[in-house]
Amino acid sequence: MGFEDRRFNVNLSILFTELPLLERPAAAAAAGFTAVELWWPWIDSPTPEPSELDALRQAIEDAGVQLTGLNFYAGQLPGPDRGALSLPGEESERFRANIDVAAGFAQSLGCRALNALYGNRLDGVDPAEQDALALENLVLAARAAHRIGAILLVEALNRPESPRYPLVSAPAAIGIVDKVNDATGLGNAKFLMDLYHLSMNGEDLPSVIERYASRTGHVQIADNPGRGAPGTGSLPLEDLLDRLRKAGYDGWVGLEYKPGDRPSAEAFDWLPR
Repeated sequence: MGFEDRRFNVNLSILFTELPLLERPAAAAAAGFTAVELWWPWIDSPTPEPSELDALRQAIEDAGVQLTGLNFYAGQLPGPDRGALSLPGEESERFRANIDVAAGFAQSLGCRALNALYGNRLDGVDPAEQDALALENLVLAARAAHRIGAILLVEALNRPESPRYPLVSAPAAIGIVDKVNDATGLGNAKFLMDLYHLSMNGEDLPSVIERYASRTGHVQIADNPGRGAPGTGSLPLEDLLDRLRKAGYDGWVGLEYKPGDRPSAEAFDWLPR
């Protein structure tokens, strides 16, 4: 097996960012992709104007690509912010305001995976208070995802780049998945296995795959070091994806890497055609 038999989708929030948002779906289609995913595109607005949502929906439909994954509102990405749902006050309220908006947008495009980033630890706030708030908001998000027939994804990031983010290992993220499923009884919370983040944490990736492939709802990849395209670093991504396939994962693999000093359309030369 190899890269040629995978279902890859491209993340339009890290690739094709040299283009305006509404031009990116068509650019992905021109590069040969049939599916895309997105971080929440409106970093300053959890509830953008309906016309903005309509314009992006139309751009995706016109390009003929499928939206396979969407983040809930998570603040400034990329940047120092890492999610909003565990932050008391305004940011948590912005996340809650976004839940039905994001779920409705996802439903309108047949998207069946919604990612909820946990949020950084805050100075002067009890971590237990943040965790309780996070669980409340994740339960709301899981129920909204369930209403549209979608799964809720919980992602581990990496400690070097996100030192205040509490979910910096596969077991930590799986622990939250379990808590959400126990609280809702829905079973629709799943692990987002980002091989780049896990490798940055020094985790044993074959072991993570063996233990958690059956709990995984989505996979994302980038090479390490550098967060570039496969082949620019030292991660054995082809072997890791083979292991995932053998462990039973047959879902989408999101390309969430930086194109480097070249246009995004030229950053797929590793991918068999």
